[in-house]
Amino acid sequence: MSTTAARLLLSRKAGALVTATSRSLSTTPAVANLKPLTVRDALNQALDEELARDDRVFLMGEEVAQYDGAYKVSRGLWKKYGDDRVKDTPITEAGFTGIGVGAAFAGLRPVIEFMTFNFSMQAIDQVINSAAKTFYMSGGVVNVPIVFRGPNGCAAGVAAQHSQCFAAWYGHCPGLKVISPYDAEDCKGLLKAAIRDPDPVVFMENELLYGVSFDTDEKVFDKDFLLPIGKAKIQRQGTDITIVAHSISVKFAMDAAEELAKEGISAEVVNLRSIRPLDMDTVNESVKKTNHLITVEGGWPQHGVGAEVAAAVMEGPSFHCLDAPVIRVTGADIPMPYAHTLEKAATPQGETVVKAARKMLNR
Repeated sequence: MSTTAARLLLSRKAGALVTATSRSLSTTPAVANLKPLTVRDALNQALDEELARDDRVFLMGEEVAQYDGAYKVSRGLWKKYGDDRVKDTPITEAGFTGIGVGAAFAGLRPVIEFMTFNFSMQAIDQVINSAAKTFYMSGGVVNVPIVFRGPNGCAAGVAAQHSQCFAAWYGHCPGLKVISPYDAEDCKGLLKAAIRDPDPVVFMENELLYGVSFDTDEKVFDKDFLLPIGKAKIQRQGTDITIVAHSISVKFAMDAAEELAKEGISAEVVNLRSIRPLDMDTVNESVKKTNHLITVEGGWPQHGVGAEVAAAVMEGPSFHCLDAPVIRVTGADIPMPYAHTLEKAATPQGETVVKAARKMLNR
């Protein structure tokens, strides 16, 4: 099968896949003054509002225009804004990413969509050597206001070349801001903030969350709603153990917290939201309260986000509050398998986090 045909098959398969998968993901119970909002619609609203607000903003990528996006995130935007603002590209990540970076040099605000961040490897020279380093190398003269966005990390049934988490890769690089949102509120407020930011931002979504609906505060629907980049969120309050996670791993942490509550264990869940900068103030304050720390991520264990959080705690003000060593829950140290049973075994789950918590607390 050709590369073009394979990518078209991926995009169409994933469009149906996320709808089916979303039924199995738990959402927050309905509360007064909350409205349902899917992650896909939150991202769509953010793009729509920023395209309307600033005529320097444009969206570019494979199938983002006439097909309404491989995952329907850009649904309706091409019809509303036309070819100049929503641009379909050939399958050439290095090419259209380079065009986007050049446009940012010239003062425009491009949003570059990768069909998956695995394909951003084709363009990593543009992302790192051109976008991330130019402000420094120009002595602070040339800003690069560009957003690189698309699905990252575990999907379902798309094997090793479409399921890798690149949060640690991009989080390693000075000059980038790296965002890994979880729910609809995260996606709406942080994507808008990313588009308005003067620096290059890597915005990592998750394919399995696109179709998930979250009950969302009405303030999120305001066109001026923003969230600060670099600030974590306490997703759930707790007193006995801190679980730090990002992206879809926040769901696994929340599932674990529900199960642990049945056993009398109160888990606090910290949704990092931002990988670079990393909000260690929030993490440290939580660890001071709970005296225990587990990190959860879909990426590989070695040199991962959890490893950075653990090292920062060891070097920081909450180290002497720890009553046990930090435990990292990660993806398996292998390329993602294709078979469903192996794929599940290679990906953190709620029960994996529960087992880690029991071990830590000697239960």
